[in-house]
This record gives sequence, C-alpha cells and structure tokens, in this order.
Amino acid sequence: MDNHCLNCHQQLNSNFCHHCGQKASTHRFSLKNFMLQDLVRGVFDIDKGFIYTIKELFVRPGHSIREYIQGKRIKHFNYFTFIILIITLGHLGDTLDVKLIDTTHYFSTDKEFLAGFEKLSKDNPKLFILIRIPFFALFSFWFFRKSKQNLTEHLVLNTYKASGELLIAIIFTILSVFFKNTFASTYIFSGVVVVSLIYSIWFYYQYFSTFGYSRAGLYLRSILTSVILILVIVSVTEFMLGLKAGFEQHNSTIKTSPKQ
Repeated sequence: MDNHCLNCHQQLNSNFCHHCGQKASTHRFSLKNFMLQDLVRGVFDIDKGFIYTIKELFVRPGHSIREYIQGKRIKHFNYFTFIILIITLGHLGDTLDVKLIDTTHYFSTDKEFLAGFEKLSKDNPKLFILIRIPFFALFSFWFFRKSKQNLTEHLVLNTYKASGELLIAIIFTILSVFFKNTFASTYIFSGVVVVSLIYSIWFYYQYFSTFGYSRAGLYLRSILTSVILILVIVSVTEFMLGLKAGFEQHNSTIKTSPKQ
C-alpha cells in the first residue's frame, strides 16, 4: 500500500499529511462514498477552494479535475456544492431581468419550444441542470471506457465540466446586458454555443490525455462525446417539456370535467 500523500506526494506518518494537511485516507470515488461522505460534506463545508476551482476550470480544466479525482483534493471546492452555487449565482440575474443563457436555446428555431424551455428552466433551474449530468456521465463512460474510470468518477468529472459551461453562460449573460439590439444579441447567443462546445472538447481531451489514447483518437472521442451531449441536452429538454405538458393537460381535464 502506498504510504504517500496523493496531493503532494510527501511521506505519511499520521492520519493527515504534515506538509499540505490532506487526509491520509483519501478514497476513490464510489456511489457509497458519495452518499455517506461527499454529499453531506458538500452541503455543510463551503469554506475554501471556490475561487481556486473556478481558476482551474478555465486554466487547465481536464488536468486539474483528473488530479482531483486521483487524490489532489485539498485545494478544490466540493463538486456537489460547487455546481449548486454556480446554478444559484446564474439565476440571481433573474432579479435584474437577465436570463441565464443556456446552450439549449440555440439549437432550435421553434419559438414554442424555446418558450417552454425558458419556463421549465426558470421554474426548475437546479433540477433541470442536474438531471442532465447522469446522461453526460453515461456517454463519457462509454466513449472513454479504456480509461477504467468508474461511473461515479464520470459523474464527478462531468459535474465540474457542467459547472465550467455554466460559468461561460453566466459570462455571456452579463455581456448581453450591454447589448440590447437583436443583431448583437444573436452573435452573443451563438458565442455561447461555440465556446461551450470548444470548452467541452478541451476538457475531455485534457482529462483523458494520460490514459493511453492516441492524439487522433482522443480528439475524435472528445468531439463525438461533446456533439452527442448537445443532442442529449435537446432530447432531455423535449422529454421534460412533453412530460410537463402531459401533466398540465391531465390537470386541466380534471378541472374542466363535469362533476358527477
């Protein structure tokens, strides 16, 4: 058994690293550890690493999150709390009549679809974003199965990736405040799509660059996974809109039906 700190590689002589302070018992991500430790800690421990994690997501996203999953965790903000805070931050703009830009808007020209998406995402912002992450994890798990990362590790890495994409959306949302004309807004909205797609490819390429893939194979997998995930976003959105419309129609039928 390796008796070195996974964060700084110093020799361990106690339950904590004397050099960086990280726990000696850093665990591999699993569903059991997520439920018993990470979820609880993520809700109550929000005292460090927030700015550092944001910086890493824009400077070296894939490399830093891979290192986090492999054990270098003391500087990073907990993934579960992080995405909840980013979602909350993004929707604070609603009080200023600024809507969080989400890439799903810009893969459809159907006004009814977009209006329904806007209402759904506003009514259920956290649920709407969080429900997509398991789909992301399943696809990255399949395309990068050679890496031997388990499904929970894919959930963690895709949670951070989704957080980075939300931060990009927030930045473009802030920019849209200064451009009220339709022409400029169209270019800003399109920019979210392009930048988010590039970010996704960059993230996956960096993360899986140490698992023995050829450069061409890694690029291909990163591109395919990112493009398919865009289609997944649209599909999940349409499913949720259909489900919501079905419930509303059912409730309307019950209210309008004559009493016996």
